Amino acid sequence: MDERPETELISIPATPRVSTPEILTPSGQRSPRPATKSSSAAWTPTSFISPRFLSPIGTPMKRVLVNMKGYLEEVGHLTKLNPQDAWLPITESRNGNAHYAAFHNLNAGVGFQALVLPVAFAFLGWSWGILSLTIAYIWQLYTLWILVQLHEAVPGKRYNRYVELAQAAFGERLGVWLALFPTVYLSAGTATALILIGGETMKLFFQIVCGPLCTSNPLTTLEWYLVFTSLCIVLSQLPNLNSIAGLSLIGAVTAITYSTMVWVLSVSQTRPDTISYEPLSMPSLSGSLFSVLNALGIVAFAFRGHNLVLEIQSTMPSTFKHPAHVPMWRGAKVSYFFIALCIFPISIGGFWAYGNLMPSGGMLAALYAFHIDDIPRGLLATAFLLVVFSCLSSFQIYSMPAFDSFEAGYTSRTNKPCSIWVRSGFRVFFGFVSFFIGVALPFLSSLAGLLGGLTLPVTFAYPCFMWVLIKKPAKYSFNWYFHWGLGWLGVAFSLAFSIGGIWSMVTQGLKLKFFSPN
Repeated sequence: MDERPETELISIPATPRVSTPEILTPSGQRSPRPATKSSSAAWTPTSFISPRFLSPIGTPMKRVLVNMKGYLEEVGHLTKLNPQDAWLPITESRNGNAHYAAFHNLNAGVGFQALVLPVAFAFLGWSWGILSLTIAYIWQLYTLWILVQLHEAVPGKRYNRYVELAQAAFGERLGVWLALFPTVYLSAGTATALILIGGETMKLFFQIVCGPLCTSNPLTTLEWYLVFTSLCIVLSQLPNLNSIAGLSLIGAVTAITYSTMVWVLSVSQTRPDTISYEPLSMPSLSGSLFSVLNALGIVAFAFRGHNLVLEIQSTMPSTFKHPAHVPMWRGAKVSYFFIALCIFPISIGGFWAYGNLMPSGGMLAALYAFHIDDIPRGLLATAFLLVVFSCLSSFQIYSMPAFDSFEAGYTSRTNKPCSIWVRSGFRVFFGFVSFFIGVALPFLSSLAGLLGGLTLPVTFAYPCFMWVLIKKPAKYSFNWYFHWGLGWLGVAFSLAFSIGGIWSMVTQGLKLKFFSPN
């Protein structure tokens, strides 16, 4: 009797293919096999690693891996969560979406600063004004995309605040020094400016509506500031960033509406007889140069809101399958489409309507000065009222980082969340501090050129540097040169615009009336 080959002793007994044309596959289904030429040839596995050995082991392991992958996709990046984030107003709620992102970005991106863009055109003229505005718009849109991508650039970490990302890129100390002042101003300083503009606009609205019928003693400017501040404090009691999405929607709608109304009303009226479109010139060459730099600073100041991008994105859930940057960028694209529809018509239409006669106060001051008797009081009052609503809504989103900082300090010391009374106390305190600064420095809203230069790196320079330091592109590559060059160009513009703003203050005069609001 012949002995079987050794390989058959450790495997499956040989079976003639002629008698059994089908075999069992690892999944248990029968699969036909073609017959071989030799009916006596037998198929014999040569090792233990055969389908029959893999089938009972591989299938459960595959299911475990598939389930684990699905879990990771749904749960997220295994981010190391800070328990304190669940107590703070920016990260307390993470149910944001693309709609909320669009509302918040529109509310933060369109505001009073757009109304002074025609003032910059008075010094730049048509060509340079449109060119500088277009370049600034594209530049800041690209840096916004950078910030959106860097929110989760490091696996397992979400940079929920602008200062956190700056610390990760520049280091703990240097990041605070570079980013803290401009972001604090863009938060607290903008809140103060909104109180000034909102209070003054409420006063003008009352004068337009009441007209000559008002014989009683009207409220003073200081009292209108106090009324506006009180309204801001009441609205600020909403707990977190997601809870003010409705207010941001109102702010976005009112900003788009009054921006459209202002330039349409201006263009529809007869232009002044002495209008001219020649750029305003100064007696000396240096004076003209610094005036242009100050005007470019006003253009830079018109693009704000980058200090809130990471905060808005941190309100969204993020997983492997649905990362937060997708809805954030979708909402940002929609919002900046509408921002372009606001700032370009205001700049071009305002300069066409008033030329270099544009008052330093911007479009609202021009409407009030040139067309107070030409435009129906109802339309003019509606435009001013919409500005008030927009300022009230913008105050909430720009104050949220300050509220977050107050509560972060409290929770880190007490290791417990803020009670409703402590939270309300912080917001009342911030509101009245902003009111006090506005009363003490009523000229703050006229420093658009200087402040635009000082805060420009947050929008135009720092994101480029942070991209290189965190993403680490190949040294001396185009990507490396491009971002370093763009960042240093932003720093140079910041210094130049700041100098231009200081020069404008010195030469044109700035009435430093402390504690003397108009």
